[in-house]
Amino acid sequence: MKIIIAGAGAVGTHLARLLSKENMDVVLIDPDEDKLSKVNNDLDIMAIPIEPTSLSGLEHAGVEDADLFIAVTPHESKNLLCAALAKKLGAKRTVARIDNYEYMKPENRQYFTELGIESLIYPELLAAKEIADSAQFSWVRQMWVFGEQKDLVLLSVKMHDNHPVADKEIGNPDNLLVGHTLKEIGQKHGHAFHVVAIKRRSETVMPYGDEMILPRDLVFFMANREDIATIRHLSGKDDYPQVRRALIIGGGKLSVRADWELPDSMSLKIVEPSLERCEQLGKMTKERTLIINGESHDMDLLNDEGFGQLEAFIALTPNDEENILACVAARRKGVRKTIAQVENLDFLDMAEDLDVGTVINKKQIAASHIYRMLLKSDVDTMKMLTVADADVAEFVVKRGSRVTKSTVMKLGLPRGVNLGGMIRDGRAMLVGGETQLQEGDRVVVFCMAGMLKRLDRYFK
Repeated sequence: MKIIIAGAGAVGTHLARLLSKENMDVVLIDPDEDKLSKVNNDLDIMAIPIEPTSLSGLEHAGVEDADLFIAVTPHESKNLLCAALAKKLGAKRTVARIDNYEYMKPENRQYFTELGIESLIYPELLAAKEIADSAQFSWVRQMWVFGEQKDLVLLSVKMHDNHPVADKEIGNPDNLLVGHTLKEIGQKHGHAFHVVAIKRRSETVMPYGDEMILPRDLVFFMANREDIATIRHLSGKDDYPQVRRALIIGGGKLSVRADWELPDSMSLKIVEPSLERCEQLGKMTKERTLIINGESHDMDLLNDEGFGQLEAFIALTPNDEENILACVAARRKGVRKTIAQVENLDFLDMAEDLDVGTVINKKQIAASHIYRMLLKSDVDTMKMLTVADADVAEFVVKRGSRVTKSTVMKLGLPRGVNLGGMIRDGRAMLVGGETQLQEGDRVVVFCMAGMLKRLDRYFK
């Protein structure tokens, strides 16, 4: 498959790195030769220094043979133009990065279809939705919802050391997860949820019945929404508060979109150092949101704004280190829910080691959205997990596909794959070994990173 990526910025280079590992024929184009040289030295791709809106340049890059053209330069108008040109010159499918929310409205979709642009991607909006989902519960690291009714959920929860498992006389360890195998948990508490993966230090584990949950594990649960309370109790999180008050540091585009995605019932403050930007934010955010002019590292200011009384602290400045350290400081102040934007992939493990809470990476979120276009199966949503070496995708089962031929346990799925749950006729349910998948089922698959394309043959 030949893929042309226009733009050698953060998103473009991340995509090039990801797709080159998949043995794709990747061409990266950008007028900045310095950016291209840095990427070309590390990856097995073709890097061409051309302007993406140049017709002759696109022809030189071989756009007529492209299976997918991805426009992710920093400039929205350039992305729309070069994607439209690429389609006219023969590219089979095109996707363009934008930063205008108005373009995402369903009633405007036809305009871009007529231009030849199959998909639009707005990384800040996608990231804001993840922030809003994760902020629903102070005890959940990340949360993804599936189905029209949003009643199938995937949660990640951090297990802490203070669970009473060392001494059987302390507390009620039979009602907790740490120190018990998955088999024991199923026997004691029924099957209200599936543990589909465990992130343990730097390793992602696809667990089986004899796997024991340990302190500091990041555990991924698949469950019906009605069973979220059960997971909360068994994880020892009953004392975590409901999120009513939140503070965001950094007043960039992501903060604005997060403001609109977070519920109106949540009291929200945004701290921004630029007075001019504060004035702009006052016109762009909801009425309930208080804009504060100040530095995010000014602890006196934060304390005056009720730092220690917050249920959620969200760090969205352009500086990864500042975001990480701010969340560490917030957790030491007793804030239970912390969210940090971390764009440098090299910092992700450090952020997890420092227990900063939920980590948001726009590059991976954007890559997830684009990567699903490469799958031959019908995939509705796809997530590349930020802190785990794993992917999640929602496959739609087609008539006659391989997964309909026998029960799940007899399908011979590759090791490292878990079918966690599904939506059938609008109803959420968990998937077990005896489950027989049917046409139209929407199945949530959790698998080790890089395995989704291997699953294509089961669902296509």
